[in-house]
Amino acid sequence: MADLSAFPITRRWPAVHPDRIQLYSLPTPNGVKASIMLEELGLPYEVHLVDIGKNESKLPEFESLNPNGKIPAMIDPDGPDGKPLGLFESGAILQYLAEKTGRFLPADAAGRWETLQWLYFQMAGIGPMFGQLGFFHKFAGREYEDKRPRDRYVAEAKRLLGVLDTHLQGREWIAAGQYTIADIATIGWVNNLITFYEARELVGFDGYVHVKRWLETGLMRPAVQRGLKIPARS
Repeated sequence: MADLSAFPITRRWPAVHPDRIQLYSLPTPNGVKASIMLEELGLPYEVHLVDIGKNESKLPEFESLNPNGKIPAMIDPDGPDGKPLGLFESGAILQYLAEKTGRFLPADAAGRWETLQWLYFQMAGIGPMFGQLGFFHKFAGREYEDKRPRDRYVAEAKRLLGVLDTHLQGREWIAAGQYTIADIATIGWVNNLITFYEARELVGFDGYVHVKRWLETGLMRPAVQRGLKIPARS
């Protein structure tokens, strides 16, 4: 039986199965990266819903694992050298799980770096820019009379979709000729843009035919379908 008592987060969200990976998350575009990956891998894990609407990610117990106060976060009871390992940042979680299992990150150097550059493209570009568009289009920012902030992020979202669309021409997946963590990282964000953020028409999504085809293909994967709903919102 793994001992996770060194992690204060387990006092707020106790582990029923401490020998399994512990995932602290919510089905947001960042959160579902981890759940999709775990579903794809078939690794045993236990999920704990962290309600960001109630500021639970700002609680001391959560911030003991992620001082940045953001989901997802994770504990692997069987980390390096068999010792428990806590992790935050969705991109780091994806890379860690890929390296742990030898899946969804090519072993050859060229394929590995091609995949990682597109993972970082999502982390540095698509995530932050799409998130700001969501704020100014759907959430509190939509009430601002000055539409220049919204339009700035609409334009940037279109630019990023254009980059991805051009790259996906003639490709089924984003990197290395195979389904990788670059796809897993990006699917939730692109899907969220046109569903939850209600920005499909705003960004002219259907004009990005290669992105549209790629997203539809990704959404057909059973693990993606499951992962997008984990953990179930209460």
